[in-house]
Amino acid sequence: MRSVKSLLAAGAASLISSMAFAADMPIAAPPPMYAPVAPPSDFGGWYLRGDIGYSNQRVDRVLDTNAAAYNNVNVAQTGSFSSAGIFDLGAGYRFNNWFRADVTGQYRGKSTFTGLDVVTGVGPATGFAGTNSYTATKSELLFLANAYVDLGTWWCITPFIGAGVGGSYNKLSGFQDSGVRYTAGALSNSVTYFGDNGKWNLAWAAHAGLAYKVNPGFTVELAYSYMDLGDAAPGNFRAFDGSISGSSTIKVKDITSHDVKLGVRWELNSPPAYMPPPLVTKG
Repeated sequence: MRSVKSLLAAGAASLISSMAFAADMPIAAPPPMYAPVAPPSDFGGWYLRGDIGYSNQRVDRVLDTNAAAYNNVNVAQTGSFSSAGIFDLGAGYRFNNWFRADVTGQYRGKSTFTGLDVVTGVGPATGFAGTNSYTATKSELLFLANAYVDLGTWWCITPFIGAGVGGSYNKLSGFQDSGVRYTAGALSNSVTYFGDNGKWNLAWAAHAGLAYKVNPGFTVELAYSYMDLGDAAPGNFRAFDGSISGSSTIKVKDITSHDVKLGVRWELNSPPAYMPPPLVTKG
């Protein structure tokens, strides 16, 4: 009986000793607690933009709206514009991560126009051949409202497509018509000068390109645009010898351009950058 009491006493002493040792040990810190971080969401914000580039322009034809001027005449025509620099500024709004829209004002520098008509077969003078050449310079002021769809981002590069519509003020300067003139059933040589003139046209564009996000507030773009700028027309004409003068009946029809541009965009309110919350511990 005494041995049983001794055993119980030894066990109790051992338990009390273990509890005292545990009480002296430091309390382990709980695992760190982090507040949940919301994934980045779509955002909206204003931006500014600027572009520089060059145009590669074409014209469908030079048309004389005085139909009688070319009765019984066969005309083979060629014509083209030289390339010219372009510059634009604009402002826009990003509605979310894939859709944005902006308005731009663009100055399209002066390009040289050259055209040539090869004229044959006038009335009784069948077999007659002559040439008629055109020279001029052209520039435009272009205003567009554009919308773009961003197609996804890979390694900070975002391909996009877009379209725009607006108005183009096409100005012809120094238009000159040298060569044959059909008058009273016969061809004659002439040099005719036209005054400078500008006119507004409906314009539209199709865009495609790549955007590289340098940082959340700054993006660089390399873009291509197909532009349809409408028509142009010179002003009143006069012959070099003053023998004739009057209102122009000539139109430069269907001016188009393939533009290549390098642009930048500045986001005025970038998406928030999420930072890990501070470590929370309990002492």
